[in-house]
Amino acid sequence: MVKVGLTGGIGAGKSEVSRLLASYGAVIVDADKIAREVVEPGTPGLAAVVAEFGEGVLTPDGTLDRPKLGGIVFADPQKLKALNAIVHPLVGARSAELEAAAGPDAVVVHDVPLLTENGLAPLYDLVVVVDAAPQTQLDRLVRLRGMAEDEATSRMAAQATREQRLAVADLVIDNDGPLDALEPQVRAVWERLRSS
Repeated sequence: MVKVGLTGGIGAGKSEVSRLLASYGAVIVDADKIAREVVEPGTPGLAAVVAEFGEGVLTPDGTLDRPKLGGIVFADPQKLKALNAIVHPLVGARSAELEAAAGPDAVVVHDVPLLTENGLAPLYDLVVVVDAAPQTQLDRLVRLRGMAEDEATSRMAAQATREQRLAVADLVIDNDGPLDALEPQVRAVWERLRSS
């Protein structure tokens, strides 16, 4: 088994890289997806979030109001730290289960947005960073995701810097250009991972 950490700043294109790697045969362990699962209604994770942040972070149907919670935690580093202390251990446990089920010959790609911030690079055989200039990230968040510019910049500011991410990279995928320039780079990374 080859354990790969895949990361990149918000809006860098990590999800597209993850999708391409999955299409080639990688087993994807998506931390964001798992983070949503562990706070679904009825889970201990959601109960802990409500205990910390109050009933106001729930929608009328009892699900987590992600935009509301995001507005709270991305404006206050201590509140973000409190949320991470709840969610990260749950995500780690579920990720370990999925990795264990992958099989000995698998290339397991852990799609982890906060890999750099949480010092997780040593957990992986290789770290792949999807890199884009901050201006490119901002443009994608505003133009493609419809975020307000101030929300996008606060989310970017809550993450590691570009330099910090590149410092932990074993392999870098440059995603500053058009989508058609991405696939050949991801294919080359996949070939490297298969031969590791």
